[in-house]
Amino acid sequence: MTSRRRWRWRWQHRRLALGLGLYTLLLLLLVSYMLDYGARRGRAGEEELLLLPRRCPSLEEALGEWSWDEQPPGDASQGAAGARGNGTGSEAAAAPGSRAGGKRHVYLHATWRTGSSFLGELFNQHPDVFYLYEPMWHLWQALYPGDALSLQGALRDMIRSLFRCDFSVLRLYVAPPAPRDPLAPFPAPAGGKASNLSTASIFGWRTNKVICSAPLCPDASRARAEVGLIDGAACERSCPPRALRDLEAECRKYPVVVIKDVRLLELGALLPLLRDPELDLRVIQLFRDPRAVHNSRLKAKQALLRESIQVLRSRHRAEPRGLPRRQLLPPPAAAAAALPGGGGIRAHQQHRAEFFLGGALEVICQAWLRDLLFSRRAPAWLRARYTQLRYEDLVLEPRAQLRRLLRFTDLPALPALESFVLNMTRGAAYSSERPFLISARDAREAIHAWRERLSREQVRQVEDACGEAMNLLSYPLNGADGEQRQEDARGRPSAPHQPG
Repeated sequence: MTSRRRWRWRWQHRRLALGLGLYTLLLLLLVSYMLDYGARRGRAGEEELLLLPRRCPSLEEALGEWSWDEQPPGDASQGAAGARGNGTGSEAAAAPGSRAGGKRHVYLHATWRTGSSFLGELFNQHPDVFYLYEPMWHLWQALYPGDALSLQGALRDMIRSLFRCDFSVLRLYVAPPAPRDPLAPFPAPAGGKASNLSTASIFGWRTNKVICSAPLCPDASRARAEVGLIDGAACERSCPPRALRDLEAECRKYPVVVIKDVRLLELGALLPLLRDPELDLRVIQLFRDPRAVHNSRLKAKQALLRESIQVLRSRHRAEPRGLPRRQLLPPPAAAAAALPGGGGIRAHQQHRAEFFLGGALEVICQAWLRDLLFSRRAPAWLRARYTQLRYEDLVLEPRAQLRRLLRFTDLPALPALESFVLNMTRGAAYSSERPFLISARDAREAIHAWRERLSREQVRQVEDACGEAMNLLSYPLNGADGEQRQEDARGRPSAPHQPG
């Protein structure tokens, strides 16, 4: 009996030990399988990562994000469209999708210190044009320090509303003007309340031909159809502020609405508006020699500092688009350290301002490069609604370029306007101490003023940062094969390659 009980106890002990051993073996096999599975998954993931492109997208891929090749709605005849606005000066039928004889809208696409105010003034003088000068300034001031790229969508929506003569969008952004704003209008109403918006809240209103003439201003000394600059002080005295609804009513009377602004960074942001057949939008893009732009920006550095910072903040967001990065000026600390004896506070601030302006010009030149490449691969329907203009060509051939722009916008030519543009570019004055003031001057002499004011190092830095865009615009680099010296002797730069 005792031996049987002992045998049973031993059997149960062995069964328990065997069960524990099998359970342990199962756990070991399971853990080994999971580790092996994880290793195989990791190797597969590494292989997939190796197949992914480890680079920024190419320029062609970056340009494709705007989908140029899509036809605008209602356009079934794109292939037969002419290249009226491709910058070659050739004329063709109305843009595909546009309403012949309907209201037309023109956007002057430019950047700071390119002569855009003068170009806009030519349209301001035309009696068939309702002109708005830089209304998007309000948006940038209200959303400071938002970077230029992130504000493009809001700018586009604002442009759409203004083209439709709906100025209520300004109520979202109008605020008291910045302290150093060179064209600050009337002081804003107490508290800056949007409910008190009037014509005196529109940026540049004191030189606007519609606001400063009848019927909005019955006591105006100059009729709307009379070509000539408006005396801002006289308009301020004679023309009391009017409600925005009165200005909207006047806007609806005009066959052409023109907006000039310098804050839209990329042409591609306008594509939804260009595709809208009800809007019939035409875009004129103005360029200028980047060296002359930099020279002019340095003369007005304090007035442009805030907006230059907003542009500069877009640089890192634009880098993944496949464009090369340039460094136009050294960082502020390094620049100040390079000055004799530390440079002092004022010299340090001076170099800080030049750093921000130089960095912003770098971003602008890269945006120009994208726009130029856009236009070169644009379909026919887009070329019919877009044209390019160099400031140098405008001031050297003012009447010919004016006629081309009027044909592009379907506006009648006026002898008085041709005389105006000639007088404005052949004045006796060389320059102005107020860089934002439009006045008659010898613009031909100002084309190469940068040669006298920029140092050799500044010229080199601008050319390094903007060389690609300058080549596409046919601006010879300084001293390249002696070509530019020959052009200086003739007083005119070489003609640019036009998109075709």
